[in-house]
Amino acid sequence: MFRKPGTLLPLERRLLEAAARCGGQGVYGFALAQELAGAQGETKLIAHGTMYKALDRMRRAGLLSAGWEDADAAAEQGRPRRKIYRLTAAGVRALEDAAVSGVRWPGLGEVTP
Repeated sequence: MFRKPGTLLPLERRLLEAAARCGGQGVYGFALAQELAGAQGETKLIAHGTMYKALDRMRRAGLLSAGWEDADAAAEQGRPRRKIYRLTAAGVRALEDAAVSGVRWPGLGEVTP
């Protein structure tokens, strides 16, 4: 897909909005997919391959931070660790500026091997 470098795709904007709604404690990928579906009144979740590629793109651009949750907390609940995504200050600015045409964010839309 071709786009102007630094522009937010609709999916990226929706992911930033969902991360903002989930607050500063962060949110894991599946919860983001559920949040997106619920916000749109949809019954089907977004394809995870599509969503995780967008999350990684936004992480590399500095709009989101990501880290693994505590291993002990996951083990207590008998499940694998989850990767937690948090909105960064740059992500907040991108979300606030998304309605303004011509606003670009370095690193978004650039082709990397």
